[in-house]
Amino acid sequence: MQQRRSRNLLAISLVSLVALAACGDDETTESTSAAVETTAAVTETTAATDTTTATAETSAPDTTGGEAGGALAGICPETVIIQTDWMPEAEHGFLYNLVGDGYEMDADLAYVTGPLLDSTGADMGVDIQVRSGGVPQQFSPVSQLLYNDEDILLGFVYTDEAIQFSGTEYPTVAVMSGFEKNPQMIMWDPATYPDVTGVADLGTAGATVRYFGGAAYMDYLTTTGILSPDQVDGSYTGDPALFIADEGKAAQQGFGSAEPYLYEVELTDWGKPVAYEYINDLGWRNYAQSIATKPENIETYADCLTALVPMIQQSAVDYLTDPTHGNEVILAAVESFGGDFGWTYTAGAADFGVSTIQADGLQANGTDGTMGSFDLDRVAELIALAVPIYTEQGSPPKDGIVPDDIVTNQFIDPSIAL
Repeated sequence: MQQRRSRNLLAISLVSLVALAACGDDETTESTSAAVETTAAVTETTAATDTTTATAETSAPDTTGGEAGGALAGICPETVIIQTDWMPEAEHGFLYNLVGDGYEMDADLAYVTGPLLDSTGADMGVDIQVRSGGVPQQFSPVSQLLYNDEDILLGFVYTDEAIQFSGTEYPTVAVMSGFEKNPQMIMWDPATYPDVTGVADLGTAGATVRYFGGAAYMDYLTTTGILSPDQVDGSYTGDPALFIADEGKAAQQGFGSAEPYLYEVELTDWGKPVAYEYINDLGWRNYAQSIATKPENIETYADCLTALVPMIQQSAVDYLTDPTHGNEVILAAVESFGGDFGWTYTAGAADFGVSTIQADGLQANGTDGTMGSFDLDRVAELIALAVPIYTEQGSPPKDGIVPDDIVTNQFIDPSIAL
């Protein structure tokens, strides 16, 4: 299984990092987890609530005066449930931005539920529930969660995950591309490798590259000769201790929207910049955090998706324009239940995440100039790269798979753009 969101739980102290603390209990294989890459702060979060449900005070737009009944009432489920692949963070901000005033936290299950608002602040007549992934879901793949719980309408599914599961009992179709460019990257210490300008140079230098074992992109890098099989180490679990302890002699995977800030600002035992290159720029052009559903829902909920998908598109534009409300909900969620699941996250990390998403074009208009659209030629290219790799790994995709099997622009509003 491809890796969706590799984020580490930093429930360990800086002291334990220096002492080379043992790796955490995160999943080390792609087959069962969204295994974790660190974006969290190492500062303590406020104690999580002991109650199952806690009402949050927010600065969301006023919902009074919204259209009577709401535009989604009667065509969408009373609660539109969207399953993410990890704990609340800036990369999920375009969903939390839809959650209106008076939202509630389920601290036991790591859910945020509130009225679903459009970009004008009007109440759409239904609730939205954003469910955290990772630890609260026992690291189950989102594709599988969509089938395990009939109440979940949508979930984050990366394109390579959709390719992999297309031949199994968990096929999905994405109705909007969450990220135009996958935030996943490989990072290195520029002081240790001053002549390295990209991952190919790491290959030439023979540097060890740590990654989560089973990642399809790594098979792509080794079979194309960008890296050699004898220099990659699939034992990485997301723990920063080894990178710090070996003083950056080995490179490792991470997220460009997270680790550079974490290592320079919050992991004070490192406290200096890292360099990195996005895997997307190496040819594995994977749509990240795409909004997907089960194939039968394309017809069953066609009216709902026709109205809802443009709202999510607009929320993505709005969040990048002004992330204030989305980040308030994210940080309130972390305060409510993050500690229960070993997750910490700061306002500084959220601000860095948003600025990097903007600056690096991670969430951006598609090739047609529309927010959230899929380039079917690009999807076909990834299918051509991924099918032999997943087949070799023993997880063959659907025979004869084509882009229309796993993505659709049917519900995209072409007028919505940054």
